[in-house]
Amino acid sequence: MNLKTFIITIVTIIFFQGCVNLDLDPPSEASSGNWYRNETQFEMSLLELYRRTYWYVGSYYYGDDLATDDFSSRTYSYAQSAGTLSGTTSTVTDLWTRMYTGVAYSNEILSKIEPASSLISQVKLIQFEAEARFLRACMYSTLISYFGDVVFYTEPLTIEETYTLGRTDKATILQAIYADFDFAGENLPESYSNNEYSRATKGAALAMKARIALYQGDWQTARDAAKACMNLGTYSLHPNYRDLFLPASDNTDEVIIKRILSVELGSSWDDNTPYFVTRTPGGNAVFGMSWDLFCSYLCTDGLPIDESPLFDPKNPFKNRDPRLAMNTVEFGTEWLGYIYQPHPDSLKVLNVKTGKYVTNNDSKGVTQHSVYSGLIWKKWIDETWTDDWKADPDMFIMRYADVLLMYAEAKIELNEIDQSVFDAMNMVRARAYGVDKSQITEYPEIKITDQNRMRTIVRMERRMELCFEGRRYMDLIRWRVAEIALNYAKYGWYTSTVMRKIVDDGLWPLPEIPQIDENGIPDLTPIYEKGYYSLLSDWKFDASKNYLFPIPSSEILINGNLTQNPNY
Repeated sequence: MNLKTFIITIVTIIFFQGCVNLDLDPPSEASSGNWYRNETQFEMSLLELYRRTYWYVGSYYYGDDLATDDFSSRTYSYAQSAGTLSGTTSTVTDLWTRMYTGVAYSNEILSKIEPASSLISQVKLIQFEAEARFLRACMYSTLISYFGDVVFYTEPLTIEETYTLGRTDKATILQAIYADFDFAGENLPESYSNNEYSRATKGAALAMKARIALYQGDWQTARDAAKACMNLGTYSLHPNYRDLFLPASDNTDEVIIKRILSVELGSSWDDNTPYFVTRTPGGNAVFGMSWDLFCSYLCTDGLPIDESPLFDPKNPFKNRDPRLAMNTVEFGTEWLGYIYQPHPDSLKVLNVKTGKYVTNNDSKGVTQHSVYSGLIWKKWIDETWTDDWKADPDMFIMRYADVLLMYAEAKIELNEIDQSVFDAMNMVRARAYGVDKSQITEYPEIKITDQNRMRTIVRMERRMELCFEGRRYMDLIRWRVAEIALNYAKYGWYTSTVMRKIVDDGLWPLPEIPQIDENGIPDLTPIYEKGYYSLLSDWKFDASKNYLFPIPSSEILINGNLTQNPNY
């Protein structure tokens, strides 16, 4: 039975068992008293921990990216970027609750391993233990990344016991996380016979260990874990970057672990698909790429737009890294059956399928509520989104390109810049150009040995490669540059007046080339000050406290042993 069907079956079984067996256990005891008696019951319990609840932070499936400088949103504001994080913010309390629910669930499963030793083979029990420890390590990795020192426990607790625990130093928790990932890596299979990509494997354990080590600045561990994952020989880059994110590429050797979605089985991108689609095909274009991210993409000579002689602000898609036009829609090109053109004078656009011109609802010459920034997301999206306004591209928890870039970054931070670093980064970059890394005349090869310049390059590479995959926020946090990227005014094309000024002054579409700093962050303020951008939002990030989330106020109120993070 394939996993999607299996999950639906599990939910149904649990529901109906709960209805007919309520009188089998005393009300004062857990209803799982007679559970964990066979392999199927363990597997059903473990599969529960792969639900969306435990894997993505913030809204929908793309994590905190909405609250970063990669995203433009017409109607949404986020506490992380608005400077309003507090111990009662729903983002904070939801994250804490979700992760500790996952921890408790993992601990419960682990506590049932020994009692089941006479019922289930030792081989299967070890695998179940490895999977549960992998999942627990993932939950604790998220907790220490966002909150720092947190409550740490590895056994089921009574309610009374939960009120007595204080915070454990995150360095201690990190070592326990490593131990869990190591056990998982030693005892999980490299792959499953049914090509299952949504469950933990040896490679997933190594890759997730590398990620948390990278987040915590443990460069040696990040390097070694990423290299061990690479050495498995199990993974490779999908040949086409654009296609990687579409449903047709569901099964690819680039994916290490992912969440599987299925419209057919009731698991999709909720009801928000129109938010990403332009108005002419029927969407409402609430979400788009920011001009900050747009300007951060390198040119085809490997240089940023403020250094490259190839960049033309009047034709800003030309001579750019190919991932730009794969992640946002180029002006004047076909998109979802229509030519996409946000120019204020383009009142009609071509319906490619019918050959007729129709009203261009993506132009502010037609409607004020056209695309907020002028830049619309393309990554993950195709015409299957608009046939019924439901979408189910699988969401990647970890893919091989991320592992390659983590390995390179760790080696750069250790100042161990060698051929293996160049190979890892060039594999990722060359794939974007549709060539092999050996074809050095077909893409801007990376071969610089200066540590500071390589640090800049790998940060830009992560931003171009991993945008809209839930990585940007934590990258900004761990690089300690969130006070730059998330503490400024955000600009775009909000009014027709601003767009008219750009056109009338002959400066369409990018009025001026912004300066790009060493972290790939552009300064768009001079363009705004000349009247060529609207102020979309004014972001605040307090470096004295916002690098960590606050501990939920409700937890501190009920547990006197918990303390709050500084300055909240």
